[in-house]
Amino acid sequence: MLTAAARIRRLRRRLTALFALTSAIGLIGLAAFAIRTDDNSWNDRLDDALTLQTRQAILVLSFDEDDDRLDTQPLQDGMETDCPPVTVVTGTADRPTVAYTPRKPCVRAHTEDLEAVAAEAMREGSAVVADARSDNGHRIRLLAEPYAGADGRSTAGAVVAADDTTGDRAAHRELALLLVAGCAVLVALSAVAGHLLSGRAIRPALTALQQQEEFLADAAHDLRTPTASLRGLAETALRDDEQRTAALERTVRLASRMGDLIDGLLTRARLTAGVGTLASQPLRLDQLVEVVVDDTETGEHRVSVRTEPVVVVADPDLLRRAVANLLGNALLHGHAPGLPAEVDVTVTADATVTIDDAGPGIPPALAGSLFQRFHSGSGSTGLGLSIASWVAQAHGGTLRVGTSPQGGARFTLRLPPRTK
Repeated sequence: MLTAAARIRRLRRRLTALFALTSAIGLIGLAAFAIRTDDNSWNDRLDDALTLQTRQAILVLSFDEDDDRLDTQPLQDGMETDCPPVTVVTGTADRPTVAYTPRKPCVRAHTEDLEAVAAEAMREGSAVVADARSDNGHRIRLLAEPYAGADGRSTAGAVVAADDTTGDRAAHRELALLLVAGCAVLVALSAVAGHLLSGRAIRPALTALQQQEEFLADAAHDLRTPTASLRGLAETALRDDEQRTAALERTVRLASRMGDLIDGLLTRARLTAGVGTLASQPLRLDQLVEVVVDDTETGEHRVSVRTEPVVVVADPDLLRRAVANLLGNALLHGHAPGLPAEVDVTVTADATVTIDDAGPGIPPALAGSLFQRFHSGSGSTGLGLSIASWVAQAHGGTLRVGTSPQGGARFTLRLPPRTK
């Protein structure tokens, strides 16, 4: 069974194919229409030119007054070149006979082709066109038009005009090839454009799906252990009356921690999904940090604070959570086993919050991935540092980790100071 992401990608491929197919059908239809139109237009122009030649020839044909025989001498004398383009056919449709052909014809058509098209014209009583081959193998166009006999009523024969269409057909074929090539290129471009557009269209769905999967993975990863612990504590309280009070106390602490965990998961989902806007407002960063330190249960740990007045524009709830997460991480991991933590918190006038601890520090190999999902220490939810990093980025700031002068870790949160 395909995953949701695979189905979305398959939909993208189908959208690309549909876009390319629609473009191909439209372009092929337009190309076919253009080729057909060019062919018809070219044929019409050629037929008009051939008709003009046959009618000019018919006008100069005459018949002998004594025996009504066809006299082609006026036709020959009336041609302005040594290469008259027409042939005169006499007789009937059943037995046509070439009566006059130029001595030096412009187009050398086969006699049987001339007689066949002339016979068809005499049979139809109107102009007839046909395509044939010349003696040298070139394609030619023939147009035959009947003419009347001496009595002006009966059909005495037909005049056939011919023209070599090799050059024009080559130009038409070149146009068709250019249109076909252009269609292929445009279809390819439309496929690429459709692929890019469909990718851009489904990107929000893929992003939302990825965010949902990450959220579910985070929730399953971080809730599995405390849920199992809650069940174990509940079973202990049911079985052992002596340990019931201690088990219930631990249950309360664990439930509180799970509430913080769920709150962190929801904050992460809100930040990554971008479902809401930051409730940004001007605030004193130094005062916010001091309030966070005062509200934090430090126990036996020692926290020193040094601040300088500075104003930033930020979401107070998110920024408070980021600072609290950094401080909580320092208190949890910034000390040797069995010793209290010593944490220094500094706020400078350039809107920088620095938190130093005296713990084991951060190995260089882990510094680049410390703010990613699932990088957590024992006893933590694994989301504190990642949420702090997302809060910094959401406000246009940065969160960096380095080595503290005390030998432990130094977390540096930089925010853009308020511009006047």
